[in-house]
Amino acid sequence: MTTVLVDYDSGNLHSAEKAFQRMAAETGAEPVIVTSDPEAVARASRVVLPGDGAFPACRRGLRGFDGLEAALIEAVEVRGVPFLGICVGMQMLATWGREYEDVEGFGWVPGEVRRIAPADPALKVPHMGWNDLVIDRAHPVLDGIATGDHAYFVHSYAMQVAEPGDLLAHVDYGGPVTAIVARGNVVGTQFHPEKSQRAGLRLIANFLGWRP
Repeated sequence: MTTVLVDYDSGNLHSAEKAFQRMAAETGAEPVIVTSDPEAVARASRVVLPGDGAFPACRRGLRGFDGLEAALIEAVEVRGVPFLGICVGMQMLATWGREYEDVEGFGWVPGEVRRIAPADPALKVPHMGWNDLVIDRAHPVLDGIATGDHAYFVHSYAMQVAEPGDLLAHVDYGGPVTAIVARGNVVGTQFHPEKSQRAGLRLIANFLGWRP
């Protein structure tokens, strides 16, 4: 059994691969591989979907790999394996993305992805850099992570969840901005855990041991 990081040409996966492999070694979790092979994704014991760039481009990129989206659906919806979406990979969990055009997401966490609109005009978009997490709801992937822990963000759009119970954590950036969501066997982080030092590595370790 393996944890699969899905490679669909959505950005450099080197730092994510190293972080997941490090925590798998430290926790005794199953091996971590990076692949675009649909068969490997369909039979994985855990799946991680990263994503950098714009929502529509990432959706098209994913669909450009024959059988890859179907393999994700097989793993997540049919077999119910633990799934982690990162950055745009998290945004694609939503029902709709509203970046440049309306594009359907997976709908695994009902909601919409919209442009950040800070109340303070001095705050720049994209939201880039470190921000303090505010934990809204306990969850196994947050074990050892507390309000005030830092995470690293790079994004201009964020998910607005339809159900408040799906929100695990947010940050304040001229108003609340969704940071972590979860529903069933699915979790998503708007920030990059592989770049978020202690809190990010702890979340990765928690995910690798999580059994929904």
